Amino acid sequence: MSSWRSWHRPLVLFAAAMAVMAVVSAIGLIADDRVLAGAAIWFKPFKFAVSFVVYALALAWMLTLVTRGRRVGWWAGTVVTLSGLVEMAIITGQVIRGKRSHFNHATPFDESLFGAMAVTVVILWTGTLVIAVLLLRARIADRASAWAIRSGVLIALVGAAFGFLMTQPTPEQRTAGNLDTADVIGAHSVGVPDGGPSMPLTGWSTTGGDLRIPHFVGMHALQLLPLFLLTLLSLAPRFPLLRDPRVRLRLVLVASGAYAAVVALVTWQALRGQPLIRPDGATLGAAALIVAASTTAACGVLRPAAAGLRTGSGHDTGAGPDSRSDHTQKELAS
Repeated sequence: MSSWRSWHRPLVLFAAAMAVMAVVSAIGLIADDRVLAGAAIWFKPFKFAVSFVVYALALAWMLTLVTRGRRVGWWAGTVVTLSGLVEMAIITGQVIRGKRSHFNHATPFDESLFGAMAVTVVILWTGTLVIAVLLLRARIADRASAWAIRSGVLIALVGAAFGFLMTQPTPEQRTAGNLDTADVIGAHSVGVPDGGPSMPLTGWSTTGGDLRIPHFVGMHALQLLPLFLLTLLSLAPRFPLLRDPRVRLRLVLVASGAYAAVVALVTWQALRGQPLIRPDGATLGAAALIVAASTTAACGVLRPAAAGLRTGSGHDTGAGPDSRSDHTQKELAS
């Protein structure tokens, strides 16, 4: 396994800084009893810091897989780092001031900070897009690895883009007709005001839709789909059919499709103003279809592979993973 020292250095340092920021924010949650928009004031920087840790580390590792345009990739990762630092500086600065960072138009200064943060988000998204394009062009020998990484980063881009929906005026704000003088424009929640009853830990609304849900679920495909492949590889010594690279590829494709469908489902649910924990019949029906389709597809992959092993027509099923499985593990770790 290659050393983490070969990973993109600015992104690794950014992840380390965000880990420190998560600790600082956790202390703030304990020591500072201020509440803003219905939540503990240090909750937002804590969530952002933790999210940035896993996001930055995933990109830092993925950049080691780029085979063409490495210099462009290095600069794209550095741009993501700098834009993330600016965003976190604004969020933390507003917490210290006791002000909202997001959707704040109360004063020209607050509005300029939110505008600057919006620009950094666009830049961060663009930097991630450049990395995604480089990964699409990269020569990754194992196809399952390639699809896990590329699907993860593409779905993450879609999830990140949902952040732009939150900056738009809500129907209630448009109806009020005072957008030129309103203190707050935009919202996380759909159908209810921000700051109402919410789920523990996540802070997602329990009375209306919440666009942070598809934003979160989508962005973390960046980690979860490669992790799914690593899980298949770790199980390969115990389950011979997983040693077949074609089986792993097809399972990764099924998982990618299922994940994209889940992102679409929670987006549809949020846009209809429905809480995640209170799905209606249509949402439950769509979820059941996703589960049924994914299960059927996975069984369709595994049954022929198992039958091939029983008849001896499959790939090598010796005591250890075959050479291609070894190569896949090296590919993911490189």
